[in-house]
Parts: sequence; C-alpha cells; structure tokens
Amino acid sequence: MSATLLRIFRLGLYFALTLPLMPVQAVLVLAKSPLAHRLARRYHRWTSRLMGFRVTVKGERSRQHPTLYVSNHMSYVDIEILGGLIDGCFVAKSDVAHWPLFGWLAKLQQCVFVDRQVRSTAEQRDAIRRRLDAGDNLILFPEATSGDGTRLLPFKSALLSVADYAGAQGPLLVQPVSIVYLRLDGIPLGRSYRPFFAWYGDMSLAPHLWEMMGLGTVDVEVVFHPPVTLAELGARKALTEHCYRTIAASVASALAGRPQDWPSPAPELAAAPPPRGAMI
Repeated sequence: MSATLLRIFRLGLYFALTLPLMPVQAVLVLAKSPLAHRLARRYHRWTSRLMGFRVTVKGERSRQHPTLYVSNHMSYVDIEILGGLIDGCFVAKSDVAHWPLFGWLAKLQQCVFVDRQVRSTAEQRDAIRRRLDAGDNLILFPEATSGDGTRLLPFKSALLSVADYAGAQGPLLVQPVSIVYLRLDGIPLGRSYRPFFAWYGDMSLAPHLWEMMGLGTVDVEVVFHPPVTLAELGARKALTEHCYRTIAASVASALAGRPQDWPSPAPELAAAPPPRGAMI
C-alpha cells in the first residue's frame, strides 16, 4: 500500500471510530459513569493501534486511586499511548480546550486545563485537588512542552505542587513513567526520523499528522517506574529531581539499546535547552 493510501485508510478508520463514540462518551461523562474512563482507555488503545504504534510495557502500574503519573513528552501521540494504558485524566494547557476536534476530545477525556503562563497556581491546584478527591488518576507532563525525544527538558516543580495531597488512601502516590519511540518497521529511529513523530517548536499539527499517518509500524516502550511519595523524598524539589533522573536515565538507556534493571537508579542527565512552542 502506498503512503498516500495508507494515510487515507488510517484517517478514515480514525474518524469512523471517533465520531460515533463522541456522543456516547458525552453521555457517560454527564452521567458521571465509571464507564467514561474505561471507554476513553479503550478508545486510546484502538487509535494508537490503527496509527501503527506497537507498545511494549515494562514495570508495574500503580493500582492505587488516585495516583499522579509523571511522564516525559515529545508528541501528541503520547496521549494515545498513555491514555490506552492508564485510567486517568490528563493535565493539559488551557489552549488545548479551544482546538478544533482535539479540544472536544480533551474535554470528553475530562482533562484538567491549566494556564501555565500564570505564576500563581492556587486555582489550578484546587482544580486538580478536586479531581484527586474524586479518586481520579492524573497524568502530568512536567516539561510543560514537547521536545524532540532525545533529551528531557527541565521539569517544572510548580506543576508537582499537588504532590502533598493526602486522601483516604494516604499520601498521594507519584509514579514516574518514561515513553520512548524506538523503531520504525524494525529500524532504530535516528535523529533524522525522530521529527516524524516528535511534535515541537513551530511545527504545524495537520501536516505533521498527515506525514506520520503514512509511515509504517512504530515500536514504543513505556516503563512504569516505582511510585514514590513527597514524604519519602522530603521536598517538592527533591521529588521533581527524582522523577527527572529516573525518566531521563530510562530514556537514555532505551535509545542507546542498553538493558536496564528496574528499578535500579542511574546518574542524572543534563537537560537540553527547551525548543520553541508548546504542547500539552
């Protein structure tokens, strides 16, 4: 099948799946049904497969509700990959709520929208706490923007301010998660191919999505690292550094093709300067 036909085929399946499910999900969300999270998870799993992503999972996902999942970020596809593995809501920048189609999907996913340009995080923190009180898992990208996938950007500790939350289950568990795009049709993804999947800087969404849809099968590795609590590490900055070190070491090992024993620690990697642009 040619690349153009593959794009048309995949996009056709995507819309044939998405459009009929949107009103169903809207009813489940309005009814506050637990099925809303289950349907969202299955939807993300289906869409990641039809896009050609083959996911390998390592480590154990936290079974405690709520849990705050902290992940690196390189593309809008991260949403489909992680959304297919975790029953939870994403923390997204407020601009996403106004995107055509994807903004509606984010609302149906019950995303928590935050304004990351505002220094005061009190209102955003309260919104997140309400979700945690309801027992919802949250998925957070502390880089606050997407990168090229080769190195992590600095984590913003302010986004982890909710880590001091304690509910009926005890202190909030924070679980670092690393996601790496490794191979295209079995061939390791070098720097020249990585921009086909990474979405950052001033890239336009529609052309990037069209190009990506014409590619083959992509192997993705997701690692769930041991969860921790703020109390165990003593301070928010220490928690942020721990999550950064854990995820950065995992990404570097995966890209280098080195096996790693989980959950063995690894030295901290230097962060690259952040690219222009922003992503959820």
